Amino acid sequence: MRYLIPLAVFAVMVIFLGIGLTLNPREVPSPFIGKPAPAFALPQVADAGKTLGTDDLKGQVSLVNVWASWCTSCREEHPVLLQLARQNIVPIYGLNYKDERDNALAWLQRFGDPYTASAFDPEGKTGIDWGVYGVPETFVVDRDGIIRHKQTGPITPEILENKLLPLIRQLQSKSS
Repeated sequence: MRYLIPLAVFAVMVIFLGIGLTLNPREVPSPFIGKPAPAFALPQVADAGKTLGTDDLKGQVSLVNVWASWCTSCREEHPVLLQLARQNIVPIYGLNYKDERDNALAWLQRFGDPYTASAFDPEGKTGIDWGVYGVPETFVVDRDGIIRHKQTGPITPEILENKLLPLIRQLQSKSS
């Protein structure tokens, strides 16, 4: 009897550890899935006189990619975004997160600009409203402005082909 309680505690810890080891650390659940995208209206990176906001997303399936010029993983996914933009399948909106405007502009000029438009969020307040943990993160937003998926980490060709494009096509085929 003396050893049963420590043995039971140990068994419970082993079970939780086993469950934890089967989870994908890149899949961080978002409380925003199935809910309206948090409202925002921010100046654009390329033109501070123009704004980009949630009203621009409505009526079309779109991607919202959170990025920054200081983000090395953003650079890794950038060619995938450029390729997707060339295919003209879905508009890609950027949310430039905790960055300097000059650095963001230089980055887009150097590596190419896949974004229909990119909002400038220098203090990251809008990113926090969207539940951003870090960059890059990408949200699939449906025609009604509802977040349908969150991709944490860089979009790879495999993730794009196997996960995002099927979802985008499914959402695009639905009439609103």
